Amino acid sequence: MSMNKRDYDKELKDTPDHKYAYNFDFDVMHAYMIRSFEPFYRKGSMLELGSFKGDFTKRLVPHFDDVTCVEASKVAIDEARQTLGSKVKFVHGLFETISLPKKYDNIVLTHVLEHLDDPIGLMKRVNDEWLEENGRFFLVCPNANAPSRQIAVKMGIISHNAAVTPAEKEHGHRITYSLDTLERDARQAGLNVVYRTGIFFKALANFQWDRLLQTDIISKEYLEGCYQLGHVYPDLCSSIFLMCEKGR
Repeated sequence: MSMNKRDYDKELKDTPDHKYAYNFDFDVMHAYMIRSFEPFYRKGSMLELGSFKGDFTKRLVPHFDDVTCVEASKVAIDEARQTLGSKVKFVHGLFETISLPKKYDNIVLTHVLEHLDDPIGLMKRVNDEWLEENGRFFLVCPNANAPSRQIAVKMGIISHNAAVTPAEKEHGHRITYSLDTLERDARQAGLNVVYRTGIFFKALANFQWDRLLQTDIISKEYLEGCYQLGHVYPDLCSSIFLMCEKGR
C-alpha cells in the first residue's frame, strides 16, 4: 500500500472556496444514509472507518452498544471525544497500518474511500481481516454522475464527471467514483456486492443546498421526495451506496 506522507489534520480544514463538509451533509445526507443502512444491519458490533469529528458516529450510537472508530486525524478524534465520551472506542492511526483487536459484524465507510491512496487495499483488509463471516460492509461515496456535477461540467466549471477538482484534491480526494467503478474496486478487493443504490437525487451543489436549507423554500416533503426518487434513479444521486458481504 502507498504510504505517502499526508497531513490529515490539514486536509479536513475548510478552504476559501470549498468546505470539507457542508450542512447539507450533516443535516440531510447523514440521516438518509442511516435510513438506507438500517434494513441491512447485523446485530452486534459496529466499526466506523474514518469518523471525522463524530457527526455521523452520533447517529450510529443509538443502534449499537459496541462502536469502534478509526480516524487518521488526532484533531478530529479529540473533538469527537468531547461529544461522544466513553460511548465509542477510538483508534488513532492509518488504515494501512492499524491493528484491530477483533472482527466486526458491521463496518461503515462513508465518504472516505475517495480520499485513500490505496482504496482496494483497504477494502481487502475489510474483507480479509475485519469483517465477521456473516458481517456486512456499508460503503458510500460521492457520485461522479450526480446531476449537480454534470451541470458543473456543462457550465465549464469542471472538465468531466469523474474529475478531481483542485479544491477536492486539497481535501485529500484521489478519485471520484461512479457506480460501475466503485463496484469494480469492491469486487477486485474480494468483496461480494449484495445491494447497490443511490442516496438522494441531487441537482444542486452542496453550497447551494446550504443556502436553500436556511429558507422555507425546501420542505421536509421535498427532501423526502428527493430521497425516494433516488431509488428510481440511483445513478443521479448525491451519493452511491454498496452493501457488501464477505467474499467467499
